[in-house]
Amino acid sequence: MTVKLLFLSGSCRKDSFNKKLSKIACDIASKQGIEATFIDLADFDMPIYNGDLEDESGVPENAIKLKKIFIEHDGFFIASPEYNSSFSSLLKNTLDWISREHEENEPSLAAYRGKVAAISSTSPGGLGGMRGLVPLRMLLGNIGVTVIPDQLAIPAAHNCFNDKGQLTDDKQAKALQNVISSFVKTTKAIKG
Repeated sequence: MTVKLLFLSGSCRKDSFNKKLSKIACDIASKQGIEATFIDLADFDMPIYNGDLEDESGVPENAIKLKKIFIEHDGFFIASPEYNSSFSSLLKNTLDWISREHEENEPSLAAYRGKVAAISSTSPGGLGGMRGLVPLRMLLGNIGVTVIPDQLAIPAAHNCFNDKGQLTDDKQAKALQNVISSFVKTTKAIKG
């Protein structure tokens, strides 16, 4: 069975640790024969969500493009930084915009319902961004996404990647492989 999985980071920083983590996860899935797509939210610039702006101008073009990408995939992997014990405002804004209906008779939450997600984080701190995964898991569950139980939070991110953007710790690399394997297996089971 063929599944299509999307990989992204909740950071648009050029050298983001979470972007590196998401790219590694995408490579792992590709090596398992999965159709895996990495996207960079920096390529989908959007204003802060505002209902008045939506009423005046509609859903932004980048939100429509991104929603189409989400709809075309069976699941998505998110690596998000932790900001003040939550996930990034960029990620929240993105998820909010692509939740908005813009076509007549469009199903509610079309980009999310029936999808599977895997979440992870990495941070220079000692908890690896784990606190931010709790509200992210809750939000995704509330909008119809099945979030797999397996997750990964990698501490001391500044010491965990080599110059090629690969994980240097074999234990963390194996843990990420296990998350991706569970993600693939769950997505196939739900799609099947």
